[in-house]
Amino acid sequence: MERSRARKKAGAFVIEGIRMFNETPESLLKEVYISQSFHESNPGISGELVSDEVFKRLSDTKTPQGILAVVRNPEHDIEEAVSGERGLFLLLEGIQDPGNLGTMIRTGEAAGVKAVIMDHDTADIYSPKVVRATMGSIYRMPFLCTEDLFETVRELKKKGVYVYAADPAGQSYFHETDYAEKSAVLIGNEGRGLSREVLALADKGLRIPMEGQTESLNAAVAAALIMYDYRNRS
Repeated sequence: MERSRARKKAGAFVIEGIRMFNETPESLLKEVYISQSFHESNPGISGELVSDEVFKRLSDTKTPQGILAVVRNPEHDIEEAVSGERGLFLLLEGIQDPGNLGTMIRTGEAAGVKAVIMDHDTADIYSPKVVRATMGSIYRMPFLCTEDLFETVRELKKKGVYVYAADPAGQSYFHETDYAEKSAVLIGNEGRGLSREVLALADKGLRIPMEGQTESLNAAVAAALIMYDYRNRS
């Protein structure tokens, strides 16, 4: 929690590894740190040089690659995304697993989602685990962290967005749904699902057919199924 507050105050976060470094727009880079051994293998990459021992203390990973950077928070224009004639928005309530959140952002980019909107109870998007799981999509996938998900959903509906909810008790199967041109899908907490208050805002509930004794799917898997179904049907 303290690190999250510090990141929010600084308006910046930390990335590690050569892949994330290469994905990061140069305009967002504030500081770059490289270890002595990394420098010897990659003389063309510049940054503040530190010993391997010091770098291990700076790193958040068990096997550091030898490069990390402080990056400015990317800015995304959500209003521009909403103003379009069609598209899908992913609305997240209380997603706690960093891997799930990062995967949904990455999948959202791949599926052509317009934006990801998450409430204040969702995991910190700038935490190292989430950032790594996005595989660079954090720079390209428009997102918004809202303090009032209820009001945000209401505003989307005023702008003509039809809101669906991933719900095991939903009245329609997701793969049999004729999606509205401008749609949004609510995905809830991994254990509790969507709160009753948020669920009540949805225009329609969508359920995923399942066999055996499974009651629900992983949140990121459920989101991926619906995102790609929208993409293939619209």
